[in-house]
Amino acid sequence: MQNSGKLCGIDEAGRGPLAGPLVMAGVVLNEPVDGLDDSKALSEKRRETLYMRIVEASIWHIVSFDAQTIDEKGISACLIEGLKEIMAAIPAGSYLFDGNTTFGLPGLRCQIKADMQIPEVSAASILAKVTRDRIMQALALQYPAYGFEKHKGYGTKAHVEAIATHGLSPVHRRTFKIKSLQQPSLF
Repeated sequence: MQNSGKLCGIDEAGRGPLAGPLVMAGVVLNEPVDGLDDSKALSEKRRETLYMRIVEASIWHIVSFDAQTIDEKGISACLIEGLKEIMAAIPAGSYLFDGNTTFGLPGLRCQIKADMQIPEVSAASILAKVTRDRIMQALALQYPAYGFEKHKGYGTKAHVEAIATHGLSPVHRRTFKIKSLQQPSLF
């Protein structure tokens, strides 16, 4: 399908957590979706409802990188690879990434807080966040000692304490250092 005049909004979820994947989404809206906003400003229930509506009203593509890939390639390389994949998968007139860098990719623009201002980027933010949250819920069942269902892998006090008690799980990012746990045996 040709989308030559359309904007593809791109956003990510999970750039900074200690565990779990980086998830990126690109969205071209074929029709307006009411209630879009930055995924972090919406309740989990509202995000889930909007997720289904976005999927129905758009052309979209989601890319995910697990913790091992992030450790092997680095977070920036994963972001670049994800941006390239989304841009190849979704033909559009222009591409807008939430944030402050295009990583030098031709045809890509960036805008800080685009996820709060541009509907296509808000939609991408929601798809990325809901997808990542669903993955973290599944990982919580596999690794119940870490409480992933609560903090989604971010470096909360409870999560750091769980790492101190149980060590790192296979879904933790080993290249993401925790200052309070700088012990050679953990990394």
